[in-house]
Amino acid sequence: MSAKLVSIIGPVGVGKTTLAQNLATALPAEIIYEDYSGNPFHAPSCNGRDDLWLPSQIYFINTRAKQLCTANWPTSGLFVSDYGFCQDRIFAEAKLTGAHLEAYHCIAAQIEKIVTPPSMIVHLDASVATLQKRIATRGRDYEAAFTDEFLALLRERHFEIKPPENCMFLQLDCDKIDLLNPQVISGLTEQIREAI
Repeated sequence: MSAKLVSIIGPVGVGKTTLAQNLATALPAEIIYEDYSGNPFHAPSCNGRDDLWLPSQIYFINTRAKQLCTANWPTSGLFVSDYGFCQDRIFAEAKLTGAHLEAYHCIAAQIEKIVTPPSMIVHLDASVATLQKRIATRGRDYEAAFTDEFLALLRERHFEIKPPENCMFLQLDCDKIDLLNPQVISGLTEQIREAI
C-alpha cells in the first residue's frame, strides 16, 4: 500500500495551483508544488535565453523526480500536486530541438521509471484569452513572453496525454466553472474521494 497522488495538469495560467490548494484543504491532503521559483534557468529561458531551455527542463525533471520518487514515497496518505509528471515533456517538446531535445528524452525516459504514478489526473483547460487574462493578473514578468500561439500549442498537447493504467482521469473546462467556488470544490472533492 502506498499514498495516493492526485496530479493536476493543464496549460500555464489555467488554475492548477489554485485548485491544488483548495483540494488539499478540502480533502484533506498534502500539497506538492512545482518548483518554478527555485529554478534559476526558468525566467531567463522564457525571456529569450534559448540556450537555457535544456538546463531549465533538467532542473524541473530532477526536482519532480525527488518529489515523486517511488523509493521515498510514503506508504499512506493523500497528496495533491499542482503539476503532473506526464506534462513535463509538453514544455520540453515545445521549446527544445535537435540534440537538446534528444538529450531531454533520454533523461526523461530514465526518470519516468522511478516516479510514483498518480491515482488520478485532473486536466484543467481554458481558452487562450482566459489564460492570458490570468497570466496578466498574476504578473510574473517572464510569462508576458508567452504568445497566444504558444499557449494554444500547450492546450492542444495536453489533450494528447494518456493517463497511466489504473489512473482515473477528469477533464474540467475552466471557462465554465469557477475554481474558487466552494460548491465546485465540494463537488470535486467528493468525485476524487469516490474515485480513489
